[in-house]
Amino acid sequence: MLRRGGQALRRFSTGRVYFKNKLKLALIGQSLFGQEVYSQLCKEGHRVVGVFTVPDKDGKADPLALAAEKNGTPVFKFPRWRVKGKTIKEVAEAYRSVGAELNVLPFCTQFIPMDVIDSPKHGSIIYHPSILPRHRGASAINWTLIMGDKKAGFSVFWADDGLDTGPILLQKSCDVEPNDTVDALYNRFLFPEGIKAMVEAVQLIADGKAPRIPQPEEGATYEGIRRKEDAEISWDQPAEVLHNWIRGHDKVPGAWTEINGQMVTFYGSSLLNSSVPPGEPLEIKGAKKPGLVTKKGLVLFGNDGKALIVRNLQFEDGKMIPASQYFSAGETSVVELTAEELKVAEIIKVIWAGILSNVPVIEDSTDFFKSGARSMDVVRLVEEIRQKCGGLQLQNEDVYMATKFEDFIQKVVRKLRGEDQEAELVVDYISKEVNEMTVKMPYQCFINGQFTDADDGKTYDTINPTDGSTICKVSYASLVDVDKAVAAAKDAFENGEWGRMNARERGRLMYRLADLLEENQEELATIEALDSGAVYTLALKTHIGMSVQTFRYFAGWCDKIQGSTIPINQARPNRNLTFTKKEPLGVCAIIIPWNYPLMMLAWKSAACLAAGNTLVLKPAQVTPLTALKFAELSAKAGFPKGVINIIPGSGGIAGQRLSEHPDIRKLGFTGSTLIGKQIMKSCAVSNLKKVSLELGGKSPLIIFNDCELDKAVRMGMGAVFFNKGENCIAAGRLFVEESIHDEFVTKVVEEIKKMKIGDPLDRSTDHGPQNHKAHLEKLLQYCEAGVREGATLVYGGRQVQRPGFFMEPTVFTDVEDHMYLAKEESFGPIMVISKFQNGDIDGVLQRANNTEYGLASGVFTGDINKAMYVSEKLEAGTVFINTYNKTDVAAPFGGFKQSGFGKDLGEEALNEYLKTKTVTLEY
Repeated sequence: MLRRGGQALRRFSTGRVYFKNKLKLALIGQSLFGQEVYSQLCKEGHRVVGVFTVPDKDGKADPLALAAEKNGTPVFKFPRWRVKGKTIKEVAEAYRSVGAELNVLPFCTQFIPMDVIDSPKHGSIIYHPSILPRHRGASAINWTLIMGDKKAGFSVFWADDGLDTGPILLQKSCDVEPNDTVDALYNRFLFPEGIKAMVEAVQLIADGKAPRIPQPEEGATYEGIRRKEDAEISWDQPAEVLHNWIRGHDKVPGAWTEINGQMVTFYGSSLLNSSVPPGEPLEIKGAKKPGLVTKKGLVLFGNDGKALIVRNLQFEDGKMIPASQYFSAGETSVVELTAEELKVAEIIKVIWAGILSNVPVIEDSTDFFKSGARSMDVVRLVEEIRQKCGGLQLQNEDVYMATKFEDFIQKVVRKLRGEDQEAELVVDYISKEVNEMTVKMPYQCFINGQFTDADDGKTYDTINPTDGSTICKVSYASLVDVDKAVAAAKDAFENGEWGRMNARERGRLMYRLADLLEENQEELATIEALDSGAVYTLALKTHIGMSVQTFRYFAGWCDKIQGSTIPINQARPNRNLTFTKKEPLGVCAIIIPWNYPLMMLAWKSAACLAAGNTLVLKPAQVTPLTALKFAELSAKAGFPKGVINIIPGSGGIAGQRLSEHPDIRKLGFTGSTLIGKQIMKSCAVSNLKKVSLELGGKSPLIIFNDCELDKAVRMGMGAVFFNKGENCIAAGRLFVEESIHDEFVTKVVEEIKKMKIGDPLDRSTDHGPQNHKAHLEKLLQYCEAGVREGATLVYGGRQVQRPGFFMEPTVFTDVEDHMYLAKEESFGPIMVISKFQNGDIDGVLQRANNTEYGLASGVFTGDINKAMYVSEKLEAGTVFINTYNKTDVAAPFGGFKQSGFGKDLGEEALNEYLKTKTVTLEY
């Protein structure tokens, strides 16, 4: 049962809740936490009659004092409350003058005398960042991590004359994530939830409902404050113990060791769950095995053979560097600033001066921390720079790594120029001079934010269908690579920045990615033409253009995913509330086809990411290159490592492993019905993962004699020949009313003869090569089967006599319902035409629906009533009326029957990547 104070509630239009009972409070303490508790208590209608905090330091007031003074609350800044064990008379008198009914101590480093603690009517309550009685003392958060606790939390307790021993008022807990630091745990849970809990505790007291639960002595521990001299690392321990020690001292006081005669402090520890990357050995005093300086950081080894990795190192002079740069720390050259960069530097100097108000002049040698700045000032600096420097996004670590003003400006300039990102992302390209540009194509697996060879080193050739030549060798992902990618995605979802990111920030990243796709659209369209045979002009407009639109559309959805409140029967008089939450599923696998390599990626991954999931995507084996280029752009957009992983390779190995993997919670697949059934079975047997399938189609297009014939011819050709017929919703069978049948066929053949077949990079080309050789051979066999069964080959049916995998646009007529051509999808430039009797609407509908597929359909007629009747009767997920191929990012897309289930695009697509949680509470 959730405890809430107050029986009588009054709600105003501001959304603020005012409780009946209010108290006069004295706030004793300091820090940003104290400031937030003060602000929230004031908002809830309590009256803070006095704030007792620490004196100004280096001319700077504590945040709690600043907030109280701004609000007109009396503020007292006593350096101490007692001398030689006795309360200072003037201090006691000042305290009693405010007439508080309750003392609230959110965070207090001073010793408060018991006569002050017991003075108010309701006594005093204190916030402590541990689940008491465990970790009493001043470094509770540190010890929670050092001891490897699986749960962290806080207690609000009644003050007594012991050290953190008073009765418990309330407690709350959270899971400790494997790579949590003190800062991460504090910022994620202890700070925001602690503020809420202090307000809740005060209201419980005001309403007379606050419990006093004695602390048990069983399980009680007391640990002293952590100091630098106590934080030296003892190396003869397991990797997890070393990791806990390092993260438990991160950032204060900092776990350290001796390297080359110098004290070096470690920050940013995480357990290494993958194979140890190559690196340069580094001798560490006391360690039995040297560390390894790698591109990812400094790898350290426990006595159990397992490893951890630290991200940053700090030297005795206070300078912090990425651990990966240990052997090159002094090699960074000083960059000359442009006029615009000098303006930014001046803005930042003003920000420094505002924070370091005790420093008369900010000089190049001014050190941020030695001048009196504290951790809360780091947050302020980062936020002010973001607001005043055009949205420039720094990390807290950037401040710690460049503490002197001159060094800090250099880091900012490198960040502005994008040099930091380039240093982090190492890409080996295959470059080609083509289409009047240099096309740079990644070819390796993209796992956990890095391009890497397949674990076993295997590669395969990806082929240019225009001439049959090899474009490049691409990494052939193994089962080990799939497992690595899933592990990276799982860690990013459960422990990484992505899982903690707010929805609008997620949307901002997706907008940025859409912008990068648009900025690189010519290169992406060229890669699509090279790798899939897509006509360049079509690729630019559709393959790439719709991909950009898709990411922008779903970026806008990120902060609009909502649950609902539900009026259940027990809502009155028992004060129950039921609501639903939409939550991401976790790690999602996406397997895409080869006909629209980037667009199919966008259709599925944009909705997946907008919902907050991480993903492992397997592109089609024959068209991996735009997916790998997309991976590069996603890293440049700022997506955290592990959120997006791309593994090229075969469906039989990589695809099958994804469908069976126990850590994947959803699989989205576009491809054949046969493979879709196999995937669905594997997903069910493995862990009942959620599945959405967009499978084969045999989409009927019905053309009535009252249509606008020229338009029907033009649209009908597009319905079949668009993208060389390699189109999931292509009209697999045309039903043409008898009275216009012959004229329709004649006009189609005339238009086909005008089509230019050739190089997809030629701007005048209408029809490019089929995607790959095996598919071309399948299409030729399809035509042979049609001729064998007695269908009339009116035009085409042959391979074009030139290098590459080109096929003539083809037309068959006199196709009967029992024929192979009438039942099976060609997925190529083959128009299959059947005649139906004049006026036989229901008859042609029966024939059109006589298929196990139901992806799309169409009708051309001048009679709106007929159009609506036919659209109602057609058994397909999409019906086009007097048009075709008009898909839009806002309109849901998906099939019926053996064309699959689930939707891409539109709001409905989000539901494929979300789960609904129902929450019922009594208050």
